[in-house]
Amino acid sequence: MIAANKVIIADDHPLFRDALRQALNKTFGQLEIITCGSFATLQRTLEHHNDSQLILLDLHMPGAVGFSALRYLGLRFPGIPVAIVSAHEEHAVMMQALEHGASGFIAKSSALPDIIDAVQRIMLGDIVLPKGVDLQYPAAPNTPFNEQLETLTPKQFRVLMMLVDGKINREIADELCVTEATIKAHLTEIFKKLGVSNRTQAATLASQQLEVEAQNLL
Repeated sequence: MIAANKVIIADDHPLFRDALRQALNKTFGQLEIITCGSFATLQRTLEHHNDSQLILLDLHMPGAVGFSALRYLGLRFPGIPVAIVSAHEEHAVMMQALEHGASGFIAKSSALPDIIDAVQRIMLGDIVLPKGVDLQYPAAPNTPFNEQLETLTPKQFRVLMMLVDGKINREIADELCVTEATIKAHLTEIFKKLGVSNRTQAATLASQQLEVEAQNLL
């Protein structure tokens, strides 16, 4: 058994968070587990716990759109593996998750022992998918949008996600504790990198490209 010290569970369902936390504690013993119910809480938590060994992330976190939280974590905290824990069990969604940088995909319908086993293997560096899922299933090709996202800084990506949330410049500036002029400068760079000309186009593009495929929504 590996020696784990700190794991973050990010899921908006309290009962599932508690069940998973208890199972991890029982397996790993002296393990610090931090739980988050929203993407904003997760961001604040990571500012103080960036030495975490694993993030278990639900696909539908309040404050995030589809794979946006996963992409942000990859940009801001590239050294922390992130495993998606989701009720989605379609091949296409799992492969999208891997394409967006997940270190594994755990189905919520799995028995707790299987979830714990998946967590252990991911922390050892394995790419883990649910039983019966072929890891060789073709992932979606890298798209121009994904390449554009890679050019954004973590701060620019966070501003982009706030655009998707419909926030105005003043609200974004207040949340990030910067001036509106700084936000305008970020937006100028975001528009340039995404090849769009205004905030509506940027928000629409990000929302469409980062959402879980419509046909796979529950």
